[in-house]
Amino acid sequence: MTNWKIEDFVVPEDSEKSRFHDFALPAPVMQAIAELGFEYCTPIQAQVLPFALADYDVTGKAQTGTGKTAAFLISLLTQFWENPLEQEPALGCPRALILAPTRELALQIEGDSKGLARFMEERTVCVVGGMDYQGQLKKLERKPVDILVATPGRLIDFLDRNAINLKYVETLVIDEADRMLDMGFIPDVRRIVYQTPHKRKRQTLFFSATFNDDVMRLANSWTIDPEHIVIEPEQVATDTVDQKFWMIAADEKDRALLKVLSHADAERAIVFTNRRDQTHRVVKYLKSKDINCEALAGDVPQKKRLTTLNRFKEGEIQFLIATDVAGRGIHVDGVTHVINYELPEDAEDYVHRIGRTGRAGATGTSISFVSENDAFNLAPIEEYIGVKVECTLPDEELS
Repeated sequence: MTNWKIEDFVVPEDSEKSRFHDFALPAPVMQAIAELGFEYCTPIQAQVLPFALADYDVTGKAQTGTGKTAAFLISLLTQFWENPLEQEPALGCPRALILAPTRELALQIEGDSKGLARFMEERTVCVVGGMDYQGQLKKLERKPVDILVATPGRLIDFLDRNAINLKYVETLVIDEADRMLDMGFIPDVRRIVYQTPHKRKRQTLFFSATFNDDVMRLANSWTIDPEHIVIEPEQVATDTVDQKFWMIAADEKDRALLKVLSHADAERAIVFTNRRDQTHRVVKYLKSKDINCEALAGDVPQKKRLTTLNRFKEGEIQFLIATDVAGRGIHVDGVTHVINYELPEDAEDYVHRIGRTGRAGATGTSISFVSENDAFNLAPIEEYIGVKVECTLPDEELS
């Protein structure tokens, strides 16, 4: 597509939506957006891009699945295009640093970055724990890196060995700050941020699904007069997902799950459990019934987790049985169903779970099993999503 022209990418104006055309983005970025099939901005993209492109700091409250990754990547790539370096940077000196709490999310961001930069020379490298250190080091030593995506622990390994230098970082992106806090990464993140230029000499884009007092303190310490953008969880939870809550006895869950997954409508599904042992038990049961599924839990070796996730994306695996930690970084279009085998203990995780379906303009279905053991988790979910939940008996065709 060397002769590609922006005039060939026609998206009608819509008074209720923002187009990527409206932001005067560089032709290579627009070409990638066209190739990826994007037309109109999601709400967070429409609100983040004007400020991020103008070099303002931004704090954004949004769940996964809202399009925030593309928002900050498009901003980074546009700024690089408009402000090229006069000379090639030293090895291991990124222009932008993106911090993510999990390997899966970091790898997803790396993939999205490469997709959006496919018609540019900007280079993205990802460094995460649980994977080959030497292989990652070779990527850093091969040629300069523009965008570095990293998990905190592995990045500190590289910093301690002087393989990465953050003093030239122009933009710092912190993604899922609340999850970093929950996972105990903040001391490492503070140490990393301290090695970047002062906040007055860099741009900071800070995203979190929640903004409690602890998260607000972090945002205030790392940003200057940020534009605060809020995408309420209700938009993620209710707009494109048909939510069902089934009253069901605990000892009937396996049978109900089998019938849901055997139904023709369940083309691709993620089943969430609260514990690793439950995940493996459910997989064992389903496989005994010839159901094509695999486990995605924290005790599964990282290499196998990535292989499983890729096979799920490619359609080789029809169903994933996952815990919240392992499932947080799943960004796969075409998931028709999310089944909460158990209601999550944290209401926020309910929104993250069902956000795995109803993505990219599609609709999806979530089914939550509510037994006597789960009922006490229902009220916090209702309060969090702002919707009164109606529990029903399982659908007639599945009973």
